[in-house]
Amino acid sequence: MKFIRKLFTEETAFIFSCPAFLWEFLFLYLPLTALAMYSFFVYSPVLQKFTFSIHYYLQVLDTLYFRAILNSLILASATAFVCFIIAYPVAFFLAMRITPKYRSFFLFTLILPSWTSLVIQIYAWFFLLEKEGFLSQILYTLGILPQSAHLLNNYFSIMVGMVSCFLPFMILPIYVTLDKMDPELLEASADLGANRTDTFKRVIFPLSLPGVYTGFLLVFIPVFGEFAIPSMLGGSTYVFWGSLIVDKFLRARDWPFGAALAIVGIMLIVLIILSFVMIGRLMTHLRTIKVVKNKN
Repeated sequence: MKFIRKLFTEETAFIFSCPAFLWEFLFLYLPLTALAMYSFFVYSPVLQKFTFSIHYYLQVLDTLYFRAILNSLILASATAFVCFIIAYPVAFFLAMRITPKYRSFFLFTLILPSWTSLVIQIYAWFFLLEKEGFLSQILYTLGILPQSAHLLNNYFSIMVGMVSCFLPFMILPIYVTLDKMDPELLEASADLGANRTDTFKRVIFPLSLPGVYTGFLLVFIPVFGEFAIPSMLGGSTYVFWGSLIVDKFLRARDWPFGAALAIVGIMLIVLIILSFVMIGRLMTHLRTIKVVKNKN
């Protein structure tokens, strides 16, 4: 034990962290730098070489790309909201109602679908939601869904795929926050005469907000750039940001434009994360002011 403590000193910390820094540099920062540089170069057939230009960034201001950004923002926000509505009761049930003896089993069943490939999950929903699919046939038979209606290739099918694939990323952060909550706080709230509703509103939910914020970002960020689920379950009805990037890289072979679209998306995500951080700090500041005023 003493040997391990001596091994991990401040002097050796840098040496042990070098592989992680090297990995980040080679597979994150270097590709992002190359992507950013590539987005500023336009091939000139006359000069037969690449010239520096912001042409592709100006094209992003076109109505088509603005609509794609808006569609992706709406989809990501809606998915995160629906995931939150479903995830919070599940996380609360796991953390507050399930005994530790059975909690591991429920967590295992929750994480198990994530071990499956995303493409396989999408195909499973495709075969369930298609007109001859199992779910569609049940709804047709029960008369809940008319024969002319379709569950596939619409916004509903996209939302179903998104929520089912990214729901665990919302449940787990909220569960961890609730599980680490000090039980004495709940006892103190009850001793002060608060009922269950007041305890949840004034103690449990405010203390679980860090998990909610984390879960929201873990769902919002990948959904914003997701292209496989909208392409396979939504058809060609809707245009999303991730689909445009894939189209520019793989179909149009316009790599500089695809790089510009990717950089704009990354910058937008960074702005959203910074906004969340600022909102969180503002809410903490306002809560502190409220507590000080109540004491006075």
